Amino acid sequence: MRKNLAFLSKVAHESYVEGLKKTGISVDSIPSMYGMNRILKEIGWAAVAVDGFIPPNAFMEFQAYKVLVIAADIRQLENIEYTPAPDIIHEAAGHAPIIASPDYAEYLRRFGEIGAKAITGAHDQELYEAVRKLSILKEAEGISENEIQKAEKEVARLQNKKVTPSEMALIRNLHWWTVEYGLVGSLDNPKIYGAGLLSSIGESEWCLKPEVKKIPYSIQAAYQDFDITKPQPQLYVTPDFAYLQEVLEEFANTMALRKGGWRGLQKLIDSKQIGTIELSTGLQISGVFTKMIKNEDNDVIFFKTEGSTALSYREKEVIGHGVETHKHGFSSPLGKLKGINLAIEDMGPRDLQAYNFYDGKPIAFEFESGITVEGLNVTGIRNLNGKLMLIQFTNCWVKYGDEVLFSPEMGNFDMAVGKEIISAYAGAADFRSFPILQKPSEVTTIKPRISQKENELNKLYASVKNFREQNETDFTMLLSVFRQVKKDFPEDWLLPLEIYELTKNNEVLKHLQNLQKEKPKIAHLIENGLQLL
Repeated sequence: MRKNLAFLSKVAHESYVEGLKKTGISVDSIPSMYGMNRILKEIGWAAVAVDGFIPPNAFMEFQAYKVLVIAADIRQLENIEYTPAPDIIHEAAGHAPIIASPDYAEYLRRFGEIGAKAITGAHDQELYEAVRKLSILKEAEGISENEIQKAEKEVARLQNKKVTPSEMALIRNLHWWTVEYGLVGSLDNPKIYGAGLLSSIGESEWCLKPEVKKIPYSIQAAYQDFDITKPQPQLYVTPDFAYLQEVLEEFANTMALRKGGWRGLQKLIDSKQIGTIELSTGLQISGVFTKMIKNEDNDVIFFKTEGSTALSYREKEVIGHGVETHKHGFSSPLGKLKGINLAIEDMGPRDLQAYNFYDGKPIAFEFESGITVEGLNVTGIRNLNGKLMLIQFTNCWVKYGDEVLFSPEMGNFDMAVGKEIISAYAGAADFRSFPILQKPSEVTTIKPRISQKENELNKLYASVKNFREQNETDFTMLLSVFRQVKKDFPEDWLLPLEIYELTKNNEVLKHLQNLQKEKPKIAHLIENGLQLL
């Protein structure tokens, strides 16, 4: 953190340094969740601890509620410069500080709100599980190189698989190139704000070099894939945080959330997961969609769900129309009535009277599509504008040509009223309608088992920490600790560096310089530490 702060104070967005204080991140100690939440609430945010990567929809939903997701692990010392796994350095020291900027904080919240509604595909779930597994293996101790390579190949196979990207895949790309790896300012002199860069000593230095291509940020970033296991060959630069919102809204306009129609419904059918359609009356149907019928103009004239389904209005479940009522699914025709070119929702009292829409009266009518409904009209539910949005029938037949879509033995028929689908999105309209939609991953983080020898080294670290905190001046104990480290833990470089900072002893310096020669992979880390001191 000290190395990061020394470098980033010159190259990060201006809100970074101040943001560390405003979000409860200490340079000297691992932050506590209680401490972070106590400070974060001052800017309207909160934090929660999780186990590694969580599903994209869940991550987005937390963000929508202004909750930072903090991975409860910390990277191994050999991965200090970069790790593909989320950890407390990445989350707390990367994501948290920039939310002190109100413009950026609102972008994050809005991104979460829209991203949580993005429709996923089966491929997204496969890739998520593969990436999660790889990140866990790369951070675990004692994992064979063969096992890591096998996990890498699986991620590469899925990344290279030719599939039409889902909405979640596209919005995840936007998230990566902004929230994780974004630059802000001019192409000639950009500043860092992406959490992946802020939490990686290696990439924060690398990303500003000419070798990394700088591209003006635009909606095209949604179509640029990324590889989490490698430094990024190109990065996107936004002129300011307000522009991020503009691109996000531009992307949202392409989503089924705002476009609805048959394409939106088809995305939900393809996803095979719980999603919601909203009709022109405001009625929302949430469930696993399995079927639709279209007319020659590609208008949806009939839809169907299977399994638990709930009906809502304005994100609140309609009383009596939860998953207990519709445990076997829900189906309904849509469109205008034949002959009068009018949708039921647009019919006034005289129109309803003319078509015999009375409670307790038998009724038969036909849609423009040719779908017929015949049964006993029991009751109707209206929306806030007084328009019918749901009609219940008993002893009802619904037919489309020779195909029977609903028959009396299937129970009461609740017909959704609406001429078209105006929105389609992932998840339930009322989150209380369903139990937890997604089970936690079966691949859990591998917790390190600390050996007796590692415990001994940790005690030596603790003794140096205590010395520092008590402002002692007698270096005899420190030099004794150094000699024990040199003898029993000859590969450890960080504790000798701490001891050198406090003592400026030449014997310690010589040992560090020897380590640089013997361990070329960590030589630059020691050099960076010495430069910092």
